Parts: sequence; C-alpha cells; structure tokens
Amino acid sequence: MKKVIENTKKGILIVAMLAASFSFANEGTPFFKVVNDVKKTALTIANVKKGNLLSIKDAYGSVLYTETIKENGTYAKGFDLTALENGSYLFELDSDVELRTIPFSIEGNTIKFHRDIAKTSFKPVTRTEGNLVFISKLSLNGEPLKIDIYHDAELMLTETVKDTKNIEKVYKLTGLDKGEYKIVLNTEGKTYTKFINN
Repeated sequence: MKKVIENTKKGILIVAMLAASFSFANEGTPFFKVVNDVKKTALTIANVKKGNLLSIKDAYGSVLYTETIKENGTYAKGFDLTALENGSYLFELDSDVELRTIPFSIEGNTIKFHRDIAKTSFKPVTRTEGNLVFISKLSLNGEPLKIDIYHDAELMLTETVKDTKNIEKVYKLTGLDKGEYKIVLNTEGKTYTKFINN
C-alpha cells in the first residue's frame, strides 16, 4: 500500500510538471518558428529530446516523411515542400507524453502555416505494477478518453472518461499468468495500444 501511495505521489508530480510546461507553451510564444523563402522552409522547434519522432503527414494521416531527433535542445532544419501537391499537411512531433502538431497548407507556390491551430496535446500514459495498471492523461480541454481492456482477445471492460482535466484510473488485472492483456486507449482521434503479458 505504501508503494501505491508513493507511486501516486510521483504520478501527481508528473501531471503537475506537464501542466506547468503546457501553460508555458501556450503563453503567446509558440513552440516553433517557421521561415519561408523561395526554395526552402526553415523549421525550428524548441525543447526537443533525443528519440522524439518528427513526421510530415497529409490530410489523411499518411506519413510522407519521418525523422528521429538525434539530440536534446532546439531542432532546426530546412525542408523543400515545393514538391507537395496543393492541400493540407502537418508537421507532427511525437514524444513520450506529448504530441505537437504544426498544420500548414499549400496552394500553388504558397505555403501557409496555421499558427492559430498549432497545438500540444498530451498522450495517455500506461504503466503496470504487479497486477495493477495505472492509466493517466492530462486533458486540459476535457477531451474524453475511451479505455478498452481485452484479455486473450475478449473485451473485458470498456469505459469512457470525460469532463475532467486530470484523468487517473487504476485497474486490477487478474489471471495475468494465464494469458495476455491488451489495453486500447482512444483520445483526440488517436489510438494507443499496450500489451501486458508475463
């Protein structure tokens, strides 16, 4: 019980730190900078970490480009976006707990970045301890989180948590020694899956 309380305190601290970083990120200073010239678009993103994944996606979610960030700090690179067809696209930076999106569109020879709808959203975090599963998500705009738990491909539980900014759920998994659990989390149009087995 002491360990559960200790881990709960750690979880609350992590959520508080995420909330603080989110409030700093939205105080009028965007987390990215874009400079367009005739041939290249220079993209600079602050506070990246080694292992983050940067992608360019089209309006259908298809990945057109992907790169793993090599070092912590500020990421800066020039992109030639002139080969892309007219339409809507986005840069997406995927980290451990955040998903940052920078939408842009192309019309003719014009590339327009939509700073007003660039956003940072928080991914759900799943961790296990013994036969307990802890699920948490910072949901500053009250985005719902749908939780589906499967045991050996059979749906055991489905729950949607909504209208709360700080989602924290704990589930006790029985029969871990006799099969596999799959946890599927859906939020903000994204699906996150975790497998738990012994």
